Amino acid sequence: MNELIQHKLAILPDEAGCYLMKDRHGTIIYVGKAKVLKNRVRSYFTGSHDAKTTRLVSEIVDFEYIITSSNLEALILELNLIKKHDPKYNIMLKDDKSYPFIKLTAERHPRLIITRKVKKDKAKYFGPYPNAYAASETKKLLDRLYPLRKCSTLPDRVCLYYHMGQCLAPCVKEVPNEAYKEMAAEITRFLNGGHQEVKKELQSKMMEAAEKLEFERAKEYRDQMAHIDTLMEKQKMNMADLTDRDVFGWTVDKGWMCVQVFFIRQGRLIERDVSTFPIYSEPEEEFLTFLGRFYEAPEHFKPKEILLPDAVDGELAGQLIGVPITKPQRGKKKDLVKLAENNAKAALREKFALIDRDEERTIKAAEQLGEAMNIHIPLRIEAFDNSNIQGTAPVSAMIVFIDGKPEKKEYRKYKIKTVQGPDDYGSMREVIRRRYTRVLRDRLPLPDLIVIDGGKGQIEAARDILVNELGLDIPIAGLAKDDRHRTSQLLYGNPLQIVPLKHNSQAFYLLQRIQDEVHRFAITFHRQIRGKGAFQSVLDDIEGVGPQRKKQLLKAFGSLKKLKEASKEEILAAGIPEKTADAVLQALAEK
Repeated sequence: MNELIQHKLAILPDEAGCYLMKDRHGTIIYVGKAKVLKNRVRSYFTGSHDAKTTRLVSEIVDFEYIITSSNLEALILELNLIKKHDPKYNIMLKDDKSYPFIKLTAERHPRLIITRKVKKDKAKYFGPYPNAYAASETKKLLDRLYPLRKCSTLPDRVCLYYHMGQCLAPCVKEVPNEAYKEMAAEITRFLNGGHQEVKKELQSKMMEAAEKLEFERAKEYRDQMAHIDTLMEKQKMNMADLTDRDVFGWTVDKGWMCVQVFFIRQGRLIERDVSTFPIYSEPEEEFLTFLGRFYEAPEHFKPKEILLPDAVDGELAGQLIGVPITKPQRGKKKDLVKLAENNAKAALREKFALIDRDEERTIKAAEQLGEAMNIHIPLRIEAFDNSNIQGTAPVSAMIVFIDGKPEKKEYRKYKIKTVQGPDDYGSMREVIRRRYTRVLRDRLPLPDLIVIDGGKGQIEAARDILVNELGLDIPIAGLAKDDRHRTSQLLYGNPLQIVPLKHNSQAFYLLQRIQDEVHRFAITFHRQIRGKGAFQSVLDDIEGVGPQRKKQLLKAFGSLKKLKEASKEEILAAGIPEKTADAVLQALAEK
């Protein structure tokens, strides 16, 4: 605990509020709330903690706090601060996860489609379906029952769906609006829990067809009833009413929380959602934070009722979400909450088994590496590699590993601009300058360790830019390879020395993965650049082929090999005039 933190702890207020923990770069790494700020914030720096909280505290060098007038206000503020700062130690819900809906379009000839976006387009949306397979199977069943059109644009003749009895063929026949209105009403009734009525109607039609000796049609009705049984009746856990409700259960162990959510729609348990994450404060408060963020996500619609375990402040949760909260004490609702809790416990046990295996290779490997190098744990590692063939098309690539795992969305590619010929040192200087000038300008996170896939010369070139030009003090190391092109040694220090690492250690395996990955990324980029260069150089001297037509041909064929294999008709189809297409074919034939 540094002197600044000690001073701030001594003057903390005993009021409700939020606190923001910062690391040595000034980055907010955790946001929490407390009924009493003084007690909660001090608890991080006293006593013993689990491994996850210990790791968090080890990175804290400063904190801020904001006083609020109530616990609810603190909870709402916490949610807003998490959304704003996206701290790495807070609960991270996947914002890209969205559930499918079945959509009945509002077109003249409506369609049933599956979509993940709800728009204000007068269409009817049914769902959400947390299970995409359930949505797909339900749509298939409705397609069999209700012959709406399937094509996105009307063709000029009937298709197979018409012959199968699954389309009214509006492409060649006039279909009255009344027929569509009737089908829309039946689809709505079906998806709102009326499938039993539909089944009874089908049974009556089947009996009527059989009496008329229309056995093929009777068989169709029988098959449709069987499909309803298969899809709709396999759900065993039904509620007597048709209320849409979400059921939450959670458990905590070893500094981790698992939350299970059961989605009950039209009285049926259709799917569940499971989230597992580390926690750093009281379980109930962490759960309330989760609950608030859960319903902030656009794919999570608020139901008519939410069932929660006893351990949660139902009144506070209700104020936060704006949905009636029930904490059932007996009966089927209580059984559902208990079932969600049991599922959470089982999922957490499974998570621990996976964590133990994964952490050995990732975060613990990073800790081991930091210990061997005598530096702060390198939670963020940025690695660089150059690629060129005798100085042609020189490029460089950077990859990022966070907590021992690749973070591919942060990978970057660089075309070398200022260096002529095979100059790895000059290329490394350019790329390091470009990367960390951008980092400083845009206030991006600084790495805890920079790894260069190269020897002493490249390391020193990178260090010169970092220290003498940019004034940065970041540990920088190099990876050397043996004569079989395998990771051999880690070089670090000033002067550079070999860091003793056992070749069967997890830290060494981590370095191997980093070196292999940055090399793969750089080589792939270099091949792309070479391929485009070869493609375009062949076209340079062809009359009628300028920059725009080069782009057309590259987009259409992708490679020189495919262009050489193309026919005149295929080149014309790419939008190239006939005279130019003949010139391209002649030029390629001479190559």
